[in-house]
Amino acid sequence: MKADPLQRVFRTFSDPTRIRILALLEREELAVQEIMEVLGMAQSRVSRHLAILREAGLLADRRDGTFVFYRFVPPREAPWRDTWALVIENLRGDATAERDAAALARVMESRSERTRSFFESVGPEWDALRKVFNDDALRARAVSRLLGPNLVVADIGTGTGILAIELARLGVRVVAVDHSPRMIDAARSKAAAEPDLQIEFRHGEASALPLSDGETDAALAHMVLHYLPSPSDAIAEMARVVKPGGTVVAVDFVPHQHEWMREELGVSWLGFSAEEVAGWFLATGLIDFRLEEHEGLASSRDLPATFIASGRRPS
Repeated sequence: MKADPLQRVFRTFSDPTRIRILALLEREELAVQEIMEVLGMAQSRVSRHLAILREAGLLADRRDGTFVFYRFVPPREAPWRDTWALVIENLRGDATAERDAAALARVMESRSERTRSFFESVGPEWDALRKVFNDDALRARAVSRLLGPNLVVADIGTGTGILAIELARLGVRVVAVDHSPRMIDAARSKAAAEPDLQIEFRHGEASALPLSDGETDAALAHMVLHYLPSPSDAIAEMARVVKPGGTVVAVDFVPHQHEWMREELGVSWLGFSAEEVAGWFLATGLIDFRLEEHEGLASSRDLPATFIASGRRPS
């Protein structure tokens, strides 16, 4: 390799702040403000390093409403790839890297807490709020990808249990998971009106599901990903808990600019691109990936288009 390109590799990786930023973004997709919070640095300094890393091809960014999020792009060419592998090896046990990891965990918990607080405050009133989605048709389409005899299905982010009850009425045994105790209480009360339904409620996070490996035949996240601090982690968890041959289904919004949803509905993300969702599914080893988009449904406001994505765990 010629000297000039090699020097560029060394210059890029020579700055400890850039190393810290890359190590963070290898773990999570973050906004500039979140990187600033973890590193305790001013925006101008963080933005300058992000620009250098993006120019080097080590970062990608995407806009989510008024926010811009950055993620690490693993280098594929030998000098960049090998140098980064050496850097990561030397970060193990590094005190600064460990402090950054702890600060990152606090940032991610803060994301979760905002959503948790919203749903704890809303509770059973969510049934009225969620009508803005006008999503009965979407639920039916999503369920159609799961139908089969004697299934065990995980309903991730069950909320007040509407979808869990629909599934149970079809003879499916449902494990309904939510991180809000108040939501679970509301769902359990609703399901109590039909005591023959097979629904088990469990409290837990989508990024750490209270399910064992391969416990279910399918896992479904219906209009849940846009509330999660790390949607990719949720897809990975859903893939973990389905059996070989099992199905993972996600229904959510495509990218949009409806900022009012952050305030009125507590969403964290303004939709996801097909490429982004495909990357999450394929990164977990799921196969037979399918994604179809549907125009926004009419309501008092124009709603963004939605997608239904599915994949299968190899047999």
